[in-house]
Amino acid sequence: MKWFLIFPLLIVLLIGCSKVATPSAGLEPSPNLPTRLSISTPQAQTLTVFAAASLTEAFGEIGTIFQDANPTIEARFNFAGSQTLQAQIESGAPTDLFASANKANMDALVIAGFVDGEAPRLLLTNSLIVVVPLSNPAQVDSIQDLAHPGLKMVLADETVPAGRYARQVLDKASRDPAYGRDFASMALDNVVSNETDIKQVVSKVQLGEADAGIVYISDSIAAPDLKTIPIPQDINVSAPYFIAPVIDSTNLDLANKFIDYVLSADGQAILQKWGFSPVR
Repeated sequence: MKWFLIFPLLIVLLIGCSKVATPSAGLEPSPNLPTRLSISTPQAQTLTVFAAASLTEAFGEIGTIFQDANPTIEARFNFAGSQTLQAQIESGAPTDLFASANKANMDALVIAGFVDGEAPRLLLTNSLIVVVPLSNPAQVDSIQDLAHPGLKMVLADETVPAGRYARQVLDKASRDPAYGRDFASMALDNVVSNETDIKQVVSKVQLGEADAGIVYISDSIAAPDLKTIPIPQDINVSAPYFIAPVIDSTNLDLANKFIDYVLSADGQAILQKWGFSPVR
């Protein structure tokens, strides 16, 4: 066969193949062909928790575990004095749940219509302890030493639950002849600063700006660089904490899920590790 006869035939075949591979103008894709899939991922949810400052370390740990078990949830915490958190909620600060270091601030939100009256649940109890710097420059060895003239003591303000509890301890001591009727007034005369949350009391003692402070036992565990002086049980207090979702929460189911975990055996074990007394 002559090559000049084969060459035109090859050109015709190639042109024909290219037409088969090229879709015609306006040709619709076959319904049997695979199309791009739209894969929906779970939408992330944010849980906002307003909690008493003394819960900082315990709720921080609980929040991490809660998020690990629920990867689509981000837990955000606002820690402050319970009275400050109450005021923020009443001012419209968005939150899903409130954990208070006393019943009074929770009750105030119930009365104001921010928390359902049936919602608050007992979370835990806490007690008080005296903390001093490790060097203990004022040589505080017992609670009686808090009334020594010249001692510099720092307390939470009396508007703060921890501050009210500390003053209750001093008042109870004054009713005991072992301390003397003037014990509370003499100890309060030594107060050089009243703080808006309990963590600031701890900080002042750590910085050496005070010889002693009265804080929660949970705060002393979170501050191992401080020395502790126990408060006798007969003059100590058992401070109840309460937790509840906020009525206007946009994540009410999520808030209740967090509360259930905190009140579970695992959640209560974490609280106990940080010095709280569990309610279970």
